[in-house]
Amino acid sequence: MNARVASGVDWLSVKVSYESDGVGVDREELERCLREGKKYVRLSDNSYAPLDADRVKAMIDREIELIQAGGKNGKIPLSHAGRVQELLQQATSAQVAAATKQLFQRLASIDEIKAAKKPKALKATLRPYQEQGLSWLSFIHEIGSGGVLADDMGLGKTIQTIALLLNLKAEKKTQPLRVLIVAPTSVVSNWIREIERFSPTISTALWHGAGRKDQMEELESANVVITSYALLRRDIDLLKKLRLDYAILDEAQNIKNPLSATAQAAKELSAERRLALTGTPIENRLSEIWSIFEFVSPGLLGPLPKFEEKFARPIDQGDSKAAARLRAIIHPFILRRTKLEVAKDLPPKLEVDKLIDMPPDQKAIYLQVLREVRATVMGEVERVGLAKSQLHILAGLTKLRQAACDPRLLGLPREFSHDDSGKLAAIRELIDEVESGGHKVLVFSQFVSMLKLIREALDEDKVRYEYLDGSTIDRQERVDRFQTDPTIPVFLISLKAGGSGLNLTAADTVIHFDPWWNPAVEDQASDRAHRIGQKRVVTVYRLVAAGTIEEKILQLKQKKKDLVASVLSEDMGGAKNLSRDDLDDLFRMD
Repeated sequence: MNARVASGVDWLSVKVSYESDGVGVDREELERCLREGKKYVRLSDNSYAPLDADRVKAMIDREIELIQAGGKNGKIPLSHAGRVQELLQQATSAQVAAATKQLFQRLASIDEIKAAKKPKALKATLRPYQEQGLSWLSFIHEIGSGGVLADDMGLGKTIQTIALLLNLKAEKKTQPLRVLIVAPTSVVSNWIREIERFSPTISTALWHGAGRKDQMEELESANVVITSYALLRRDIDLLKKLRLDYAILDEAQNIKNPLSATAQAAKELSAERRLALTGTPIENRLSEIWSIFEFVSPGLLGPLPKFEEKFARPIDQGDSKAAARLRAIIHPFILRRTKLEVAKDLPPKLEVDKLIDMPPDQKAIYLQVLREVRATVMGEVERVGLAKSQLHILAGLTKLRQAACDPRLLGLPREFSHDDSGKLAAIRELIDEVESGGHKVLVFSQFVSMLKLIREALDEDKVRYEYLDGSTIDRQERVDRFQTDPTIPVFLISLKAGGSGLNLTAADTVIHFDPWWNPAVEDQASDRAHRIGQKRVVTVYRLVAAGTIEEKILQLKQKKKDLVASVLSEDMGGAKNLSRDDLDDLFRMD
């Protein structure tokens, strides 16, 4: 199996031939022999040669993928470089042009990429790893590919992107730069402020509000238009008419569900290049990384059903070869750096799982709920199977989590007080300790009703606080007050509304009142405090009700981390989905 590879400015070409001792064999003949399970194949001179079916099939599969990617003119987009290199590894011999070898080297390592110039108009100092990030973004731009900037939260994806846009604006002499940035509603105003602060030469327009459709002239004249995912969905018929140099998705995990209206709308945008920014490219399942890449580089990972068959299911079952294959394909076009790797000057983050005993009444209620939930959920699993019982499982888990937090979350007919929640008593003590030591603390909960109970307790304790959930309108004012007012030691935040897009470095303590099994989301929230600008050690507490579902969840969390590691790093750890055994353990009556 011989392969020859050449490249142009933004394309690759591959020619594959099959032979035995210098005598050629037709690919159709090979395919026929594979279909029929033959052990020998007829060569072009009518002689026969033994057939290594597994190796030849692997080569032909990769060749067909590249033929499809190349289309009619046979020019394969550079985004498929990982697939080309994978094919070369299968080949017996390979001829690769010198320029193509250099391209592969640059794709393999950020250290091989030529340094990009820092834009003169940038009103900020880039850290060394941010300069490297700018160089990578510039390289991805030059080769005409989309990319995923997946740096950890707090490492400055925004400033790296702004630097790229300034360089592109300087290069475009005759036509204005046209960019659309889509962000969560909570982050939209932050983009406006950051661009005005760091790159005042870039003109911006905000696409929002009831009268937004009267802003078309402003939309047409601005370099950068910023809108929310909600409005992208609603106004896609209008936004897709914009002719863009770039479509950029911030917090791109918002399109993690490939079947959602948001993901579909994002893929309809008309842009020469696409960029996704996310600190959590995989939160729960591998279809999320497929959805993000389907936006930045359509077709790279094939159709979703094929991706599930070839990658997602095998990797979920711990197949390290499938993980390595996927990693090889996406590696050149995703840049992921962790804080440990790049921010040497960032202070440490200490993580503490604080086990808390429940008061007798709460414990009795929890055990009663557990008995009821176990009977309902396991009965449903027996009746319709594990896959069709997901809603019942989720409802059961949620009810148990509520019981572990505070009996009042269950809506029971009897009266309860603050003293009936072990965790509420613990957080009051912890906040008192934090306040006495002159520290500031962020308190996260997934339950808004729990935040309101904590709020009541803080009012009783005469502790000043800021509060933010999905209904909060003046978000930035509350953030600014917390950041600047030394008399406000506590910020109560709902995980969904404030888990991303906020800079809260005034705090050096984070409390997760009801930790859950998605470490990516939890880390994202903790990084509101543990980010560039933080000068003190950050302590993260997880309040875990002893002997409850929360304690068992700690044991399952590692699976999520293994799934991310197997695809985005060299760690080969696999991860399985929630199994029947997991379920038995979660709902076991100890």
